Amino acid sequence: MNLFDVYSLFDVTPVRARGCTVWDDKGQEYLDLYGGHAVISVGHSHPHYVAALKAQLDRIGFYSNSVRNPLQEELARRIGIASGYDDYSLFLDNSGAESNENAVKLASFHTGKDRIIAFRRSFHGRTSGAVALTDNPAIISPFNSHHHVSFCDLDDFDAVTAEFERGDVAGIIVEGIQGCGGIHVPAPGFLQALSRLCERHRAVLILDEVQSGYGRTGKFFAHQWAGIHPGIITLGKGIANGFPCGGILIAPEFQARKGMLGTTFGGNYLACAGAIAVLDIIEQEHLVDNALEVGEYIKQNLPASPRIKEVRGKGLMLGIEFNEPVAPLRKALLYDKHIFTGVAGQNMIRLLAPLCLTRAEADRFLEAFNEVLAQ
Repeated sequence: MNLFDVYSLFDVTPVRARGCTVWDDKGQEYLDLYGGHAVISVGHSHPHYVAALKAQLDRIGFYSNSVRNPLQEELARRIGIASGYDDYSLFLDNSGAESNENAVKLASFHTGKDRIIAFRRSFHGRTSGAVALTDNPAIISPFNSHHHVSFCDLDDFDAVTAEFERGDVAGIIVEGIQGCGGIHVPAPGFLQALSRLCERHRAVLILDEVQSGYGRTGKFFAHQWAGIHPGIITLGKGIANGFPCGGILIAPEFQARKGMLGTTFGGNYLACAGAIAVLDIIEQEHLVDNALEVGEYIKQNLPASPRIKEVRGKGLMLGIEFNEPVAPLRKALLYDKHIFTGVAGQNMIRLLAPLCLTRAEADRFLEAFNEVLAQ
């Protein structure tokens, strides 16, 4: 049987990793500034994380959500403390896409309405509802196209207000920082205005923090720079450093009822053990502060070049937009300088390094970037 050929692959086969370093099957060392799509939050193969998963597997790896799992309760308590949302509730699932599915479902249950406002250049996942919320017609099948979703431009408050006049809006979903769409940061005033609008219309503001959350921007969630409190916050990617895990934080006004949400694998013992270990490491190694400090250091030391249009982002969620396609630059960084980076669209190099990235590692990237840019 062959693999279903949907991925464009680089000719690199990683076999070992530690911190921000990856080694391939030929022994070549790479600096990882992409973290597998922002998934590696505390560094590859952190010894505390590895030990937590091994110890948990020796005890019990899985049972369904029909029994009590104290690790879920401990994870909820720890996320509440770390994020400042200790009065919210946690529902655990398996991925960012599933988290966004559950968020819009819950918003619809809560309001009795069925239309969601999303934003152009958004990305919320590839499951049915999540892909309908994503502004990319290329990945929306006819089956996905029947959800009631309206798209507005980011920061266009008048357009969002006009959508509410139809009276059927259950909620708004917006990324803390748009990731795949090009590292576009919503204006703080825009997020504050959305929060007030949802409160006025009794709609639900959903903050998708799957990529921008978990300390990546120098606060636990990117939206906290705007000082708002959404109705629902979605989690994924960095929550368990590579073990599949996701979840939603739910404001106190939402009422749970049995069977409203459910999952087979969500919140399993191994996922919870990994996620608790991640929070241990973030706290003990001050990784939220490090993300802001090292990310700003990179921004300040990127070279000035007529080829670079703009640098956007916050902390270790950065986009370097060029006036030209970046595929040759990315390939040169990977194959000549042995540095993993990402892209957004055709013209942007995207950096989503593990939060443990050091200044020395940042300097290695900056030196390589300067050399590739000069070629």
